[in-house]
Amino acid sequence: MSRLVRPALAAGLLLAALGPAWAAETVTVPGEDLPLAAVLFRPDGPGPHPAVVALHGCGGLRDQDGALGARHRDWGERLARAGFVVLMPDSFGSRGAGSQCRARDRVARPSRERAADALAALAFVQARPDVKADAVSLLGWSNGGTTVLHAIRPGRARQGRPDFARAVAFYPGCRVPHEGGRWRARMPLLILMGDADDWTAPEPCRALAQAARARGESVEIVLYAGAAHGFDAPDSAPRTRRGLAFTADGSGTARVGTDPAGRADALARVPAYLAR
Repeated sequence: MSRLVRPALAAGLLLAALGPAWAAETVTVPGEDLPLAAVLFRPDGPGPHPAVVALHGCGGLRDQDGALGARHRDWGERLARAGFVVLMPDSFGSRGAGSQCRARDRVARPSRERAADALAALAFVQARPDVKADAVSLLGWSNGGTTVLHAIRPGRARQGRPDFARAVAFYPGCRVPHEGGRWRARMPLLILMGDADDWTAPEPCRALAQAARARGESVEIVLYAGAAHGFDAPDSAPRTRRGLAFTADGSGTARVGTDPAGRADALARVPAYLAR
């Protein structure tokens, strides 16, 4: 299903009042080529719980001061409160790098290293006694969303083990998967992005989803009217970013910032989708 959504700002208000901060712990995930530092959020109770592997964007998992990024903490806390174990592997920091948004040659690529990181994270959470091994989903933002597209292609599944149950990609880069003509989804996928996104263009994602549905795959895309890249960030003032390595028009310039209506809809839509 492809939809242009103009959600009411009131949507998801019950998710807005969160109370005190949720504790996050640092863990180490055995990766394919190196150990991965990761952040783990846990819900109350012994479980077993459903889980989410969440992949950061090109800015990395942490900010310049080394603190967990505001978007990651916000979503980690919310999903933990909704009953999910949440694991966020740090693909860039684990490889000694910071933000890769201005780098054309990145330390970890969505189609290779980052997709492998996602599968390593899946194995890690499935081995935990507080996780339902057959109820782990994959989620990613921007570069992490592009990684989701690569990680859920046929051929990536690990034989003899439960796969990801479903996937969510926030504003991924769809041009290369779409133009390649061979992209397929081996599980249900939800794509969320703004129709005014000029960093990762929405039209290739719309076409990707349309082609997938024509093949009988469960791929849904929701486009938020007037929303830009990073629309789900908490309290991020709209601004222009320059010097980016990859943008829709090749200029290196893109608008980013919170879209309150789109954010409210996503905060309600994503947990419900993951809980199906």
